[in-house]
Amino acid sequence: MQLGMVGLGRMGANMVRRLMRGGHECVVSDLNPQNVAALAADGAKPSTSLRDLAGRLAAPRAIWIMVPAGAPTEQTVEQLGQLLSAGDTILDGGNSYFKDDVRRSEFLLPRGIHYVDVGTSGGVWGLERGYCMMIGGPKETVARLDPIFRTLAPGPGSIPRTPGREKLGGTAESGYIYCGKSGAGHFVKMVHNGIEYGLMQAYAEGFDIFRNASSGALPESIRYELNLPDIAEVWRRGSVVSSWLLDLTAMALAENPNLSEYTGFVQDSGEGRWTVNAAIDEAVPAEVLSAALYARFRSRQEHTFAEKVLSAMRQKFGGHVEPR
Repeated sequence: MQLGMVGLGRMGANMVRRLMRGGHECVVSDLNPQNVAALAADGAKPSTSLRDLAGRLAAPRAIWIMVPAGAPTEQTVEQLGQLLSAGDTILDGGNSYFKDDVRRSEFLLPRGIHYVDVGTSGGVWGLERGYCMMIGGPKETVARLDPIFRTLAPGPGSIPRTPGREKLGGTAESGYIYCGKSGAGHFVKMVHNGIEYGLMQAYAEGFDIFRNASSGALPESIRYELNLPDIAEVWRRGSVVSSWLLDLTAMALAENPNLSEYTGFVQDSGEGRWTVNAAIDEAVPAEVLSAALYARFRSRQEHTFAEKVLSAMRQKFGGHVEPR
């Protein structure tokens, strides 16, 4: 299939490369001409503007936006809404707020332009590992674009099948699902990221306890000099708490057990707040997720080793560099 891609940052550029490896034709656009030139050298078709991009695509056109959530996405959707025609589709693969998806889909509806929200997880590793996708929007439009999603997704891989899953069918085992009408994809991705906060915080606090097990404030009989890289590594092998986040933590600790290159200042990118707000709207208790969010707020006032572990995980999976 043919796809336009707007935004060639860490994820957008690698998504284009993965699509081209799968035989798709990609027309690309970015505010930085060097990013466009780099993808053109890899085989993508370059464009000089959103208008030029739209003009290089055959109907029905599909344009995927991979720019920062908020104003950049809003402006891009508005501009494309003036350039595209009935039957065309705009896909937002960033971390947009699901209520914004609903509003944008309603804005585009009178022009017959379809809007698809794609919660996308995979970070800087997605080129090789693939991207887990949670998709919302018109069901028929999503079905038409299935070849794009199928190529970007990880596929079943070597993960053992969940017992009983053979009776259920669907695309979940391939790493992508249709979640429902507009906003549903980003709603699921929002809660995914809220859970991520909680998981990361649990690992971070545990390794902080290990690091302080040698504290002089403890009786000498229960002081332990623990090898944190080894603990992370052994947990990767057969432990019930193994995960990709633990894999990334083990990688960071193997590189530097003290994590001295991290200050412990930890950003939140919005989805954690939105998840807590959704919990409030639904009157659902979310104590762990709320506490994990507040811990990030506190990290900007004073730093602990736990925050350095959080920063290390964010850098490893998403390339995020915290302020110093």
